[in-house]
Amino acid sequence: QVQLVESGGGFVQPGGSLRLSCSASGSIFSANRMDWHRQAPGKQREWVASISPSGIPVYADSVKGRFTISRDNALHTMYLEMKSLRPEDTGVYYCNDYSMGSWGQGTQVTVSS
Repeated sequence: QVQLVESGGGFVQPGGSLRLSCSASGSIFSANRMDWHRQAPGKQREWVASISPSGIPVYADSVKGRFTISRDNALHTMYLEMKSLRPEDTGVYYCNDYSMGSWGQGTQVTVSS
């Protein structure tokens, strides 16, 4: 059974930074594509970024140049470095093992002055 646990969310002012982590267990992490998604209040969940097993990243246009997705296969952990945060980045951020179809419980990110 795949388990994903997100951490690192919090409250930050516009222009600030946060680093999210997703710790995985119960899967062959190094072989799986991993994604970050987010859901703002009253909106549908949206895809943010993906990283291939070999570490190739792909980003949504809304976060390109500000967010960096990475992974450490030895630690079974994925990261999302978020810089120049905007109020519209507010939401619950979810880790997704795309290959296994598994989701974490989410971590709240709030960007506000």
